[in-house]
Amino acid sequence: MTKNMMKEPKGFKLGTFSSNCSSGMTVTKMAERWENSWENNLKLGKMLDEAGIDFMLPIARWIGYGGETDFHGNVLETVTWATALLACTQKISVFATLHTAANNPVVAAKQIATMDHVGKGRAGLNIVAGWNKPEYEALGLTLPDDHETRYGYAQEWFDIVQKLWTSEEYFDWAGKYFNLKHVAGSPKPVDGLPPILNAAGSGIGRAFATDNADYLFTPAIDLERSVEEIRELKELAKSKGRDVGVLTFSHVICRETEEEATALRDQLMGDLADWDAVDNLVNLQFAHAQSFPHDLLAQIKNLFAMGHGGFPLVGTPRQVADGILKLHETGFSGTTLSFVDYVEEFPYFRDEVLPLLAEAGIR
Repeated sequence: MTKNMMKEPKGFKLGTFSSNCSSGMTVTKMAERWENSWENNLKLGKMLDEAGIDFMLPIARWIGYGGETDFHGNVLETVTWATALLACTQKISVFATLHTAANNPVVAAKQIATMDHVGKGRAGLNIVAGWNKPEYEALGLTLPDDHETRYGYAQEWFDIVQKLWTSEEYFDWAGKYFNLKHVAGSPKPVDGLPPILNAAGSGIGRAFATDNADYLFTPAIDLERSVEEIRELKELAKSKGRDVGVLTFSHVICRETEEEATALRDQLMGDLADWDAVDNLVNLQFAHAQSFPHDLLAQIKNLFAMGHGGFPLVGTPRQVADGILKLHETGFSGTTLSFVDYVEEFPYFRDEVLPLLAEAGIR
């Protein structure tokens, strides 16, 4: 068994996000945008593993956002993607992302446990209660209008998964959403429950996350607002006898000079953006999700073009490192990283930014 880096409390966590999806997190028409081939993901996974990056986090997606590029129209399924990466790496934690409505909990529990055995204890689970109505329709499902139903279903789903991971006996389950007969989960995960991640913006969602997750995933848009938000989330978790870390996501444009970095940023927020896909993405967030504060969504449309609304880390290695240090000072436990092209750009980040973070004592 190897240690799961997301169970280790030490250090500011760094991971990558959405490398299993076409274009990654950048809604762009530029020719150099990320190609989410298995070959590229494998190359990236090994590179991250050797560099000591903590985790890889995928997005589960079944249909794209349209536009000229059909942003996220090509997506590698997350359980098979994660299992393959765990088989080919040594230290890094790899999450699978599962939508509760689209995955039977008995099947999901066995899939994650199998992942964990392949990775010798390095698997993680990102739980999604659901928000993307067109995807529900594509799967022949109905997205409940109210968050209470979505999270009530997700809670029962995860209660079943946890019981399958911990119970030594066969059991029946008669609940509101599931009626199961004579089920059991074997094998169990390698070393207790794998780390659980959940993105939540609504009050009900955050109650679910602080009840169940090891990490709550939320945007960092206004860092002054984030300080109070993190404090409240920590207090809510503490009142339940739990310690929940708060993660965010960032988009990196790191270059030798600030001018080079800002020039690319401006292009990604301008002529190189796939604005039809951006509009579809933002409109769906307004309609069905509360992961982003709605009062800020209209202000950050350009950030959706550059990095799906992620915190901008743009500039020289020193400026990018200072941005990460600011996230740490704000109270975040870690951040994901995305790049226009992960494989091409990560080595520069590894060589120039990671040493600055180590020097600052957060890695």
